[in-house]
Amino acid sequence: MAGKRIVMTGATGFIGSHVAGLLLEQGAEVYALVRPDSAHRDRLPEHGRLHLVGGQLSEAAACLSGAGSADGFLHFAWGGVNREEIDSPAVQGKNVEDSLACLEAARMLGCRIFMDAGSRVEYGIMADGIMEESRECHPVNEYGKAKLEFYRQAEVLCRQWGMTYYHLRFFSVYGKGDHPWSIISTLVRELPEGNTVSLSACRHHWNFMEISDAASAVVQLYKESDGRDGEAHVVNVASADTRPLRSFVEEIHGLCEGKGKLEYGTFVQAKEGALSVCPSVQVLQELTRGTWEEQSTFAQGIQRMLEKFAGSAARRLG
Repeated sequence: MAGKRIVMTGATGFIGSHVAGLLLEQGAEVYALVRPDSAHRDRLPEHGRLHLVGGQLSEAAACLSGAGSADGFLHFAWGGVNREEIDSPAVQGKNVEDSLACLEAARMLGCRIFMDAGSRVEYGIMADGIMEESRECHPVNEYGKAKLEFYRQAEVLCRQWGMTYYHLRFFSVYGKGDHPWSIISTLVRELPEGNTVSLSACRHHWNFMEISDAASAVVQLYKESDGRDGEAHVVNVASADTRPLRSFVEEIHGLCEGKGKLEYGTFVQAKEGALSVCPSVQVLQELTRGTWEEQSTFAQGIQRMLEKFAGSAARRLG
């Protein structure tokens, strides 16, 4: 990635911050469009090749004009992911507008490739749970509908402009910097303290991917995108490890030495309910030309999180 100039949005977010860090490690120059009031700038390192540009997504082209030109644009920013706004047509519609503004900025900068963060929720309800990129989507909530709508519009524009386009459908990514309310964060925080965790029945299939693996998949997709001008691809960014959610939960409980208590069937489900997911990762393997593979097992990823939480607890007590 040495010498590559890459523009990012959402670089202070969970996935974006890890991708930005890896790009910098590999020699890229990163321009990060960051809201002036962002509370998470500290997630990004002090680095000579990292340039923070203050501004709003709707004004991306004007804000980023100082970059001159760029090889690629990674759009990971998206508002309204909390329970109050995830089903708001107005909030999610604004996300589509802002994302189109970022795509126009990528065109203005002469970017060869545009990548954005989609989501597993775009698929909606699949009778067999199998989620292949070629399947028709039936999203349930406004968040999923908006992600899918942006993909449909962006695909047409990128093909017209001869720009490579990867729409990355992330599944459940966990690890350092994850949201504190996620199931993984909750379990590794509460169980070692001997607390009770309220859960769904956890009988549906699920898929978890460690954040460093997710970030490396994104970077490897970028590196292997040469020669794909004008191509548009949906890519599931997920682990090869899919199994019943209860299996993951019980594995975490075991790594916590059986501490705490699991209460199955007491957690109120979100609108879409307990839907099984079984992502295909064949496209990811094909587009990385077989050069990418996961480095962390689920147990290894959880062990790192447990060590992090234990260290944080020790510092508080100290």
